[in-house]
Amino acid sequence: MAKRQTITLLALAGVMLSTSCSRPAEGNAPVATPQAMPVKVETAKLQRVGEYTDYLATLKSRNSAVIQPQVEGDVTRIFVKSGDHVEAGAPLLQIDPTKQQATVHSTEANHQAQLAQLEYNRTELERRKKLYAAGVISKQDLDQAQTAYDASVATVRSLEASVREQQVQLHYYTVNAPAAGTIGDIPVRVGDRVTVSTTLTTLDKTGELEAYISIPAEKSGEVKVGTPVDLLSEVETEPTHTKLSFVSPRVDPASQLLLVKAWVPNGDHKFRNDQVVHAHVIFQQLDKPVVPVVAVSRMGGQIFAFVAEGQGSQTVAKQRPIKVGDVVGNNYVVLDGLKPGDRIITTGVQVLVDGMPVAPQS
Repeated sequence: MAKRQTITLLALAGVMLSTSCSRPAEGNAPVATPQAMPVKVETAKLQRVGEYTDYLATLKSRNSAVIQPQVEGDVTRIFVKSGDHVEAGAPLLQIDPTKQQATVHSTEANHQAQLAQLEYNRTELERRKKLYAAGVISKQDLDQAQTAYDASVATVRSLEASVREQQVQLHYYTVNAPAAGTIGDIPVRVGDRVTVSTTLTTLDKTGELEAYISIPAEKSGEVKVGTPVDLLSEVETEPTHTKLSFVSPRVDPASQLLLVKAWVPNGDHKFRNDQVVHAHVIFQQLDKPVVPVVAVSRMGGQIFAFVAEGQGSQTVAKQRPIKVGDVVGNNYVVLDGLKPGDRIITTGVQVLVDGMPVAPQS
């Protein structure tokens, strides 16, 4: 009995030993290697960008006119409507000319009466000259006839000038276009009474505009004719490039602002007269690295980019905080955090984590 138990225990021990020898040790278990994520990379390069200050600019046309009457009266006709294109001299609006027409007729009638009086005085002068030569009348009578004739001549000439003046004044009751252009808003209506200070409409001629920019006095030494300027409206992404064409020789004493101007090419008519736009006055040009917009991520108010770096036999994604400036095309201008030559990861940035293995692809 004792011998059988001993054999059984030896058999169990052999099975256990066999089992323990066939099981791999805990510390020698193989570790799975993470698979590298394929990503696209771009090498950070320097790009020349402008260091500028943003100002508001008002666009004004030197080919635009505010139309005001030269006489006072009631509007009787309006010949055009807003948006019409008119030629130089075209009638725009008429002010009631009735009173002025009456003045012209009255002055012309006086002129005709004085012409008749002049003819009478001329005839009387000739008659008295003959009588004086015959010794019938005195020298005083002849002198009186000469004086009457000279006065009539002066009166006729004065009335001729007055007739011309009143006729010219009559022309002002029809307001004509001073040049070819497009009619703006017409705030007056038929029946309105206008004065010489009333704005009837505006006339805009096609052509370039000027950007009026006011910069602080302390910046006056940094601008000159030819300083680059980029103009941007609220809806544009691409700036309009121009240069300063005028720098005022004096600072406004009240506001301490310096007026500068820049020509605005407007062949495609995307800018309008009196429009307010953003003006980037570029004080100097700098070489800065740029990073694609798609390579930038934001977290907690901080801006990051991932850079592909070698780590042993692998390439990993390293998260770097960066500071960016303006967007130039499809790139951010990098102010800090990246240098030329860094390999910027441009795909999958939303799922990357710091230190994650990547497989860069150009």
